[in-house]
Amino acid sequence: MNKLRCNENTFNLFAALFFTFILNAVFLSRAWETIPYTSARDYLFAATLPVVLFSAFLFIFSVAAVPWLRKPLLIILVLASAAANYFIYSFGTVIDTNKIQNVFETDAQEATALFSLRYLVWMTVIGVIPAVFIALIRIGTNRPWWMNITFRAVTALASVLLVLLVAALFYKDYASLVRNNKGLVKMITPANVVSSVGHYADNRWFAGDQTLEQIGLDAKKGPLINAEKKKTLVIFVLGETGRAEDFLLGGYARETNPKLKQDNVIYYPYASSCGTETAISVPCMFSNMPREHYDASLAHHQEGVLDVMVHAGVNVLWRENDGGCKGACDRVPHTDMTKWKVSGLCRRDYCLDDVLLHRLNNYIDSVKDDTVIVLHQMGSHGPAYYLRYPEEMRKFTPTCDSNQIQDCDHQALVNTYDNSILYTDSMVDNTISLLKSYSDKFNVALVYLSDHGESLGEHGMYLHGAPYVFAPSQQTHIPLLLWMSPDYASTYGINQQCLQQSAKTSAVSQNNVFHTLLGMMNVQTKEYQPSLDLIKSCQV
Repeated sequence: MNKLRCNENTFNLFAALFFTFILNAVFLSRAWETIPYTSARDYLFAATLPVVLFSAFLFIFSVAAVPWLRKPLLIILVLASAAANYFIYSFGTVIDTNKIQNVFETDAQEATALFSLRYLVWMTVIGVIPAVFIALIRIGTNRPWWMNITFRAVTALASVLLVLLVAALFYKDYASLVRNNKGLVKMITPANVVSSVGHYADNRWFAGDQTLEQIGLDAKKGPLINAEKKKTLVIFVLGETGRAEDFLLGGYARETNPKLKQDNVIYYPYASSCGTETAISVPCMFSNMPREHYDASLAHHQEGVLDVMVHAGVNVLWRENDGGCKGACDRVPHTDMTKWKVSGLCRRDYCLDDVLLHRLNNYIDSVKDDTVIVLHQMGSHGPAYYLRYPEEMRKFTPTCDSNQIQDCDHQALVNTYDNSILYTDSMVDNTISLLKSYSDKFNVALVYLSDHGESLGEHGMYLHGAPYVFAPSQQTHIPLLLWMSPDYASTYGINQQCLQQSAKTSAVSQNNVFHTLLGMMNVQTKEYQPSLDLIKSCQV
């Protein structure tokens, strides 16, 4: 144990080298790949990247070398950086505030789906072993304290001067690199982790007054719904990780929607999401804020469309199968269907989406008023796509029966994902069939859309969660469809042929959800914007 000794300056030097060449190897590799190498200057610029990183880390470790704090802090940073690097390297993701929000707000089922033997080995070699080494090593010196401080100050100053020199010589190159590759900066660890955790904490807990802000208190049912003897029942199926690119209804070559194509649904081929992860898209779509002006902190303590429905006297129920509603259902009746442990549909800590329909007829039988039911799917949540559908939906083969999707054959991965879409097709069709069985008692309608899409290896990216500004279309282009019974269309004066034609060319988004739901339930409030209601233009 006594042999594990080194002086302070040597420790800082090796720590800076470790963070530069091990924990930022992925960043350096990706950065070097973007350089065109058409001149000697390009090669010199490439050589400066690790120099700048090393100088920055050496400066930080020299300045922040506070006894009793240095080692615990460094251990935390090493472990966090190792975990971040695993997901950057394996799935092509970047670490930002939204990704950290997912980490803090995920559930055990989602988290464990990402664990694997590779992850454990990665964390052991790059995270745990270095952390143990840091914990055991003794940092000491025989020099006077003032000499140590002087040496640290000189080291810090030299690091700053070296960075300034590189900046003076290659400023335009760095500016171009950052400007044209916005995701690169988010790959620098642990800066990405520290910055994202800080922003998340600020937005979540330190963003000022968090008193609930009510909206739509003036909401009331309109004359159409009040005059109708039959009550109205709308089911909103909130999908998970369904990308429009793999929907037959949108032009995909495969039969991924064999049932829905027979249901006379109205499909919107040009629909986009508010975010690229559930934690952003779900509260955004149920809020009165468009994506361009969405404020996550405000949404956290402001009512949404479901609350407005309740203000108007509409009955609301949320059924959950995807780890939580991210605040959208906090003030309305909701139930986590995974807790029901339905035999044949649930295994361990996850359930197939048909659990959302389990005994739903019993609830509908008890309904006496106009009602909106939200069914939040597990859908095609990755990386364990093979767990998202029953065996009878394993139509496309071979499949990728693993959560290490980056190691699977690309076609096998696509097959597995498409099987999950096939199951969504079946589940939504079952929901429509359930609604049809109640068409004598209710005017019934359905909305389905996904919260965001998914990358399946395109551009080296997997899963979702890329910053929206450079997210690929696979993560933002989502399926959206409507279905309504003839009685519903007649009651609300809706020309379904008009809707079919309009849907073919309309660029729509989750911005339309708030206002379309209000319109479908004929709820009148100053919060309602007719221009954002997908149905309004085809109402007579």
